[in-house]
Amino acid sequence: MNSITTLVSIIIPSFNNIENLKECIRSIDNQVYDNYEVWIIDNKSTDGTEDFIKTLQAPFYWVFEKDLGVYDAMNKGVQKANGDWLYFLGCDDRLFNSLTLENLFKIINIPEKTDLVIGRVQYDLYGDESYFLRRKGGITSPVVSRKLWAINTMHHQAIFYRKEIFDKLIFSLKYKILSDYDFNIKLFKSGVNELIINDIIAICKTQGLSKKYNWNLYKEEIEFKTANSSIFLKPLFYILGLAKYFIKKSI
Repeated sequence: MNSITTLVSIIIPSFNNIENLKECIRSIDNQVYDNYEVWIIDNKSTDGTEDFIKTLQAPFYWVFEKDLGVYDAMNKGVQKANGDWLYFLGCDDRLFNSLTLENLFKIINIPEKTDLVIGRVQYDLYGDESYFLRRKGGITSPVVSRKLWAINTMHHQAIFYRKEIFDKLIFSLKYKILSDYDFNIKLFKSGVNELIINDIIAICKTQGLSKKYNWNLYKEEIEFKTANSSIFLKPLFYILGLAKYFIKKSI
């Protein structure tokens, strides 16, 4: 079993989403495992978020200042974090149940050299999503393999990162929609040691920017895949991106 002294830092980027943020906070506050800290990094919301976060007490902390987007907020959270493990949760997502952290950090024996612990995500389906979100009941299964070059098989809402990872890597601010996917490819290339578990870690809503499947998303994907491999592969990534764009728009 893992030591109860394992500190988990949960980082939540936030902007004008107060009702979902409250629900997210409740899912953390209800955890049986209580050795965590939470950093809410808010981009100066104007919907009452500031008043709400000022009512929170330790282990909930906050930063209320302008940022350059969600990945800038995540990087700021990394700088603030004191935990042995870091976890990024969208303010419109929530932990699966009250035992999520307990099962991971008290029951599962995490090998010492593990860099990532990766579980599953369940999408909070409302009925009008793409087939690709609805299949398998909206539950994702992580894969850390060359398959990442085709599709993103790792979702940050299901990943716990050992803090030392961020001594060498941060989320690129060059990509506004898929910087976490770029980060995953960099991790795969670096040869990280992962532990994949069957637990559902988070319930995620499906209205996020990366679920709109617009062409800007695929342009980013083509760019960072090329940057992480070779300019000679750009035509291949372009064809793949174009195919994914039309398929996801039609199904």
